[in-house]
Amino acid sequence: MPHDDNAMPRRRFLKLTTTAIATAPTLLSGLDRAGAAESAPAPRRAAGRGGGAAADLVRIASVPTAVDGGLLPVLIGEFEKESGLKTTLFPDVEPYLLAGAGKVDLVISHFGHRGVEEFVLKGMGLWPRTVFSNQLCLFGPPADPARVAGLASLAEAFRRIVRTGSYYVMNETRGLRYLTEIMVHAAGIPPRGDWFIDPRENKEDAIKLAAKRKAYVLWGLTPFLEAEKESRSGLVPLVTADPILQRIMVSIVVNPDRVPGANRAGAERFERFLLDPATQARIMTIHYPGAEAAVWAPAGRHNSGEALRGL
Repeated sequence: MPHDDNAMPRRRFLKLTTTAIATAPTLLSGLDRAGAAESAPAPRRAAGRGGGAAADLVRIASVPTAVDGGLLPVLIGEFEKESGLKTTLFPDVEPYLLAGAGKVDLVISHFGHRGVEEFVLKGMGLWPRTVFSNQLCLFGPPADPARVAGLASLAEAFRRIVRTGSYYVMNETRGLRYLTEIMVHAAGIPPRGDWFIDPRENKEDAIKLAAKRKAYVLWGLTPFLEAEKESRSGLVPLVTADPILQRIMVSIVVNPDRVPGANRAGAERFERFLLDPATQARIMTIHYPGAEAAVWAPAGRHNSGEALRGL
């Protein structure tokens, strides 16, 4: 066979062929992505900012208490005026489902919310920052037969309930049985007895039973006030001052490396706003609608060092 000076050596030909076959899927995938990008609608950009998609919008999901309790609407309004950014607020009992679906940039919930640990450990959210606390409360009849109104010690309130032959209804809402057991130990009272009514009911049902029995009962101040708009149980807030009645709440920035499209810069800006000393002080002045004696508690004392870097 005659020799062709322009022919490619067989070994080199096989090497180039193998390389082409191996890289073909990557090239095709890149072409597919490019085509999809051309056909997809352009992302919404902030005017004059040159940032990524929705750089002028911060999407916030919060458990309802911080919304119904009047806190977040006030703070978000002040943040928008200060920053020039827009916000969208989603009150939802399952905010981490919204966050995982890429619908929000920052989540606010109780530190003990069942979604916090999994969301953070999977890398979908950055480290939680404590921002404020919402308020649990001991409610009771207006006559207050145990004389607990205004006490700064929940343990002392439990002692008086037992000592005066009054009644306490166990509210089965998450965490309240645990808190009740702590108070039983702290007060040095019998864990069961005529004073302790355990109907295995929660929320509004527990409140209705407590009203019927002229008993005392624990619940969150915000959901109680919301329920009272319709049920009007007649019970009143009596003990709020004990720090153990504060439930810590956190903010968690959604991680754009795991949740595409999350506006990390906007979320961190709102988080810094919440942690700013002026905002923490402002939180102390915001009252619960319908309970002017109770205010929200800042969580500044729980943050230090790296959490406050850049403030």
